[in-house]
Amino acid sequence: MVPEDRSDGPGAGEESARLQAAGTVRKGCDLSTDSLHGRLQSRRARIHQQIDRELRMRTGAENLYRATSNARVRETVALELSDVNSSLQLLKEELAGLDSSGDTGQPESEGVTAPMIPLGLKETKPLDWAPPLKELICRHFGEDGASYEAEIRELEDLRQATRTPSRSKAGLELLTAYYNQLCFLEARFVTPARSLGLLFHWYDSLTGLPAQQRALAFEKGSVLFNIGALHTQIGARQNRSCPEGIGRAVEAFQRAAGAFSLLRENFSHAPSPDMSPTSLSMLEQLMRAQAQECVFEGLLLQAPRAAHDCLAQLRLAQEAAQVAAEYRLVHRTMAQPPVRGYVPFPWITLVHVKAEHFHALAHYHAALGLCDGACECPAPRAHVPCCQGPVWRLTALSDLQRWLSRSSLSSRRCSWPRLRPGARRCPRSARNAASWLRRSRGQRAGHPASPG
Repeated sequence: MVPEDRSDGPGAGEESARLQAAGTVRKGCDLSTDSLHGRLQSRRARIHQQIDRELRMRTGAENLYRATSNARVRETVALELSDVNSSLQLLKEELAGLDSSGDTGQPESEGVTAPMIPLGLKETKPLDWAPPLKELICRHFGEDGASYEAEIRELEDLRQATRTPSRSKAGLELLTAYYNQLCFLEARFVTPARSLGLLFHWYDSLTGLPAQQRALAFEKGSVLFNIGALHTQIGARQNRSCPEGIGRAVEAFQRAAGAFSLLRENFSHAPSPDMSPTSLSMLEQLMRAQAQECVFEGLLLQAPRAAHDCLAQLRLAQEAAQVAAEYRLVHRTMAQPPVRGYVPFPWITLVHVKAEHFHALAHYHAALGLCDGACECPAPRAHVPCCQGPVWRLTALSDLQRWLSRSSLSSRRCSWPRLRPGARRCPRSARNAASWLRRSRGQRAGHPASPG
């Protein structure tokens, strides 16, 4: 009889470790992880069902919008389409967040930063390239169109993939590749007297209303718009609590502004409001303002190391004033018709709040630099006032006035700090500044001050 080996005998721990390393020992299922997977899967299934229902509602609303000629009914259907597309955008954002966050569900940004405004992608319907391209190849080039089925199928697959690009560099490369193919098609097949005969159908990104054209330029413009919109989503997802994330966000918003600028300069007569010149100009200004805000956040990361550096604080004040000016320009554009009619109201509110917020930050950092910064000016004629002890010394009043005009803070009245009793006071206006400086110099030289 062979004795049975017991697991609790000598060397049992080493044997168990060896078997576990070899993969012959099965581990129990982690119930917490399993339940998390189940919850995520249930949420995905529920979101897919809601998206399918909203798509059916949108199809019915579009059919009613095209069939009716009553102005009141068309207005009601347009509002319904706007609500449905807003719900679709929110559902797709939620689904994309689930897919990108994995099992943790944590956002990419861990720091407490101000929210950015990303732009939703334009949606489109499937398109069959084969019949018109085969007919065009056979008629104008004298070749058999069936011999190019593989290339046409590759083009169709590329367009289908661009309908749902990932919010990453791969998604940008996909959209760029399709845009380049459209440029090749336009140069090879399309002339002013000849078109492809296809009807390109796209949905407005801001209102959700359908728009269609037979011009290939509309397809190119819509893809370029999605390239800019995808850059805004990538920039808004960056972790702006570290310099690397801020750099990526600045680059993304600048590229988005460049895409909208290119679209505004080269594409005209767009049938959808989001591609009109006024809308594209507003989006370009918004992306530049958000890039400028990221630059300010990058400088703010260095603020703890330069808390008592008056020049660093004044640079922050100037940068905050520039961000406030950019957002004020965006708010003026958004508040004017026709942009005000289709821009989401939360965008207008957020831009207004940011303009006032950064205007206040400009005054705050200017106060830190002027009041709390114990620094000496680097040159006899410095561009900023410096503080030494209880007395303010202005090296050059004209330099101070020029600095205030550059930092856009001179529009508000400048209140000088209250000094201790017995200390010499600063001038309350620019007119008696020269006499105040003469009295101060005379007292330091031992001469009595002239009455003034």
